[in-house]
Amino acid sequence: MTFNAIRRAAIVVLAAAGLASCGINSIPTKEETAKARWADVEAAFQERANLVPNLAEVARGAAEQERGILTDVIEARARATSVQISGDDLTDPAKMAEFQQAQAQLSSGLGRLLANFEAYPELKSITNYQMLQGQLEGTENKVRIAIRDYNEAVRDYNTEIRTFPSAIGANVIYGAKPIVPYQATTPGAEVAPTLDMTPNGSATRPAAGANDNTAPAPTATAVNN
Repeated sequence: MTFNAIRRAAIVVLAAAGLASCGINSIPTKEETAKARWADVEAAFQERANLVPNLAEVARGAAEQERGILTDVIEARARATSVQISGDDLTDPAKMAEFQQAQAQLSSGLGRLLANFEAYPELKSITNYQMLQGQLEGTENKVRIAIRDYNEAVRDYNTEIRTFPSAIGANVIYGAKPIVPYQATTPGAEVAPTLDMTPNGSATRPAAGANDNTAPAPTATAVNN
């Protein structure tokens, strides 16, 4: 082997080592990991949204007075499922904020609905409703886990592209941008509501007239002069 051949081989080896130290391999790997974790987040939210129509149908007859909240939840579901973020949009804070806001509205509506349903023992005794409650709890747990895993992958990627020497490869070769983490727009929006799954429940039916105008008017007391 000639000296020039040895020199060229040495240059190739050094260049490969230099590129490796600049994150030439780790940056795209970590980016793809974050995108995969985001797909898990979307799948978990979609699974939750798929339960809403069945929940509304089961509860509609037994909790007629909550029809307004049911309507709000159904509309919030429509908005939440209409906002989608692809892996290439994860660096866009505005799109992430829109997605988070839509999911937060659905979370808030579901929380209000389930809290109000606690006042209807006959609804809580319906087998299908109990099953849907359990499924909803399960999907909320999946959402929390998916968000946690996504945010961990995002932190790993963002740290990689900002840390020397990987930052060189991130900027020069990939033009990498930070990925936006998922943050609930309202405190506790990503937390599953606490459900009373006991047979009788701790809540009681609302007093007559509490939700409408059917309560009897107070009887006037005659005053004798």
